[in-house]
Order: sequence, then C-alpha cells, then structure tokens
Amino acid sequence: MFLPASFFIGLRYSRSQRNSGFVSFITFFSIAGIVLGVASLITVVSVMNGFEGELKKRILGIVPHIVVDLKSTNESSSSSHRTFNTWQDARQELLTYPHVKHVTPLLESESLIQSSKALQGVLIVGIIPEYEEHNIVHSNMVSGNLESLNNIPYSVVIGKALAYKLNVSIGDTVRIVLPNKTIFTPMGRIPVQRTFTVSGVFNVGSEVDGSVVYVHSKYGAKLLKQKGDGVSHLRLYLDDAFNADLLSDLISQNLPNLDITTWNESQGALFSAVKMEKNMMWLMLSLIIAVAAFNIVSALVMVVIDKQGEIGILQTLGMNRKNILNIFIVQGVSNGLWGVIIGSVLGILITLNLNSILSLIGVSVLGSAFAGQNLPIDLNVNQVFIIISSALFTSFLATLYPAYQASKTLPAEVLRNE
Repeated sequence: MFLPASFFIGLRYSRSQRNSGFVSFITFFSIAGIVLGVASLITVVSVMNGFEGELKKRILGIVPHIVVDLKSTNESSSSSHRTFNTWQDARQELLTYPHVKHVTPLLESESLIQSSKALQGVLIVGIIPEYEEHNIVHSNMVSGNLESLNNIPYSVVIGKALAYKLNVSIGDTVRIVLPNKTIFTPMGRIPVQRTFTVSGVFNVGSEVDGSVVYVHSKYGAKLLKQKGDGVSHLRLYLDDAFNADLLSDLISQNLPNLDITTWNESQGALFSAVKMEKNMMWLMLSLIIAVAAFNIVSALVMVVIDKQGEIGILQTLGMNRKNILNIFIVQGVSNGLWGVIIGSVLGILITLNLNSILSLIGVSVLGSAFAGQNLPIDLNVNQVFIIISSALFTSFLATLYPAYQASKTLPAEVLRNE
C-alpha cells in the first residue's frame, strides 16, 4: 500500500518511542489520559441521560405538561374551585392541536388525609377514570386499580409511600379533611371532612407517591360542595413535554378565554438544575482530555528536540516545511487516535454492562433505599460521536505547536554540530 513519505515517517516515529524512556512515559500517559477521559465521558453522560429520562418519565409522566382552565371573571374567586362546565367541548378542540396526545379533566384541592396512625398533607385530585388509561399511575398500580373509583363510592387511590406512612392498605378507611373549607355544626365551625375507602395503591417512584391522592371527580365535587362533576381544569399530555411553551402560545392566541399553566412553572427549576449538572460533568471530564492533550504537546516537543538531526537530514533530502509539519501531526494524531479508539470501546462496554459490574463488585450507587433498582442508562449515539470527534480535534490541536516548531528547524544550524 502506497503511503505519503510524511505519513509513513510519522507512523514510524509513533511506534519507535520505546527507545526514549521518558518520552515514551509521557506518551503513554497522554494516551491513557485520553482513554480515561473518553471512557468516563461516555459512561457518565449515558447515566446522566438515563436519570434525565427517568425524571422526565416519572415526574412529567404524572405532572400535566399543560393545565388549562377558564379565566376568572371575579378576581376574588379561586380557580381551583371554579367549575369548568364546557370542558367536554374544550377537550375535543384541544385534541386537534399539534403535539397533544391526551387531554384529561380533573379537579384539585389541598387537603389533609388522616388514618388512625398518622396525618399527612396531600393534594387531592379528582379524575374520571375512563380518561386516565394512559396515565402513568394506571400502569404503576401495586394493588387495586383506578377503575375502582367508579365502582366504590367515596373511594381513594393513594401512593405506596403514603400508604406506608398512614399504615393502611386496600379496604381500610381514611379521613380526608379540607382545612380551608368549613361548615357550621351544633358544635361550631369545623372543616369539611369525610371518610374514604382505600381502593388502590400505586408506586410511580417519585415524590408524587407521598403527596397526591386520587378520587372520582363527582365525589370530589360533593366533598367541595360543588354541583356536577366538579371539573375545574383540563390537563394536556404532549408527545414531548419540552413543546409545552410553544403550544401554550398557540392555545393562548386561539382560545383567549383560557388560563394556561405549563410544567415549567412547577418543575422547570428541577430540570434546569439537572441540565446544569449534566453540563458541569461534561466540562469537568473534558478537562481530563485537555490535560492528556497537553501531555501530547510535551511528548512531541521532546521528540522534536530528540529528532533535530533527523529533521535536518530529511530537509537536505528534499522535504519541505509542510512535509515536516505533517510528520509530527501524524505522529501526535495517531497517539490521540489510539486513545480515542480504546476509550470509546471501553466506555461503551462499561456503559452497557455498568449495572452488572456494580452488582459484581457489590456497590449500590443508589443506596440501600433503592436496593434492587438498576442505574438508568441511555447511550446516545450522537453524543458518543460528539465525544469522539471532540477528542480527535483536541489531539489534532495539540500537535500544531510542536509540528510548527519542527518545521522551523534550519538544517544548516542542526547539521553543523552533527
């Protein structure tokens, strides 16, 4: 196979460094640094992608991406207790909008839930079960089901964490109290309250398990002393939660009589923090590759000094400055290429088998509270390509200064002392 002379010599130089112990030592650690940086970046970024995906699935799977309700005509009225009588028509219209997958009616109210063992503040959510087939709660029921809200009057579905705290299970009764809504009795003014039967327990694996309870909207309306089904909001679930702002602008233009709230207002800070943490991990692990690139610079500078005589001879044989430049670029990039290849293979293998490796060595990253759960991993091919390309480009940049210095060698000055 024919190779340009500068390419051939550069490859020979990269393989012949074992004769120079210190240069070989620096070169080894520069390659090892690139291997470590690339493998770490691929592994950590894949785990961060997995955590971000789990947050998106578990939190945005249950938190409405967009909530709409009627604009209040009276500033003193509470939107959470105002009935949305035309929600069926609005629901059908909202389903025609792009990115909208599901639209479900609900009512909400802050309340207390009490058992014989404990008292807990929760958000009571009134739903119509037949519209909740795609709800993440529906697919994460531990016992019972959401349909039981239709079959058992004044029944409630609660999270596993809340059931554990209240020490209740299916069939037990709990008392739901509305501290902000009171009635007059012979004993004076007392909060509205009623006993409910636990008909289902869900386990989504997020904070929702301990802070949200579900009842049928018509029984929630009776508890709130409202007429009809009591629906006060419509919640929209999109094909991608990050389209919420775009869609909310479109709805505002076409349906000005609706108030619109997106998930960004309640959960945006959390996802911003996760994104910032992910970017910081990118930056810190990229510094490993940058340090390795400086080692490439050091190794090549020493090679250039060591090869001064050979550079002078090559120039006298007809090689120009560009050829000399290419020799040392090839040598440096070849070292970087080896590091990137080994690091990429190692990083992908570790990522794909990370949970097995952690299990084998007996390490639980998530802690004892999540024993038995695997780390969420999402290996993104595009990100792997970006990491590989960035590492190769960094290696190339590291070769430019030493190669340029080599190309400036004057053969007459060098060979005078040979």
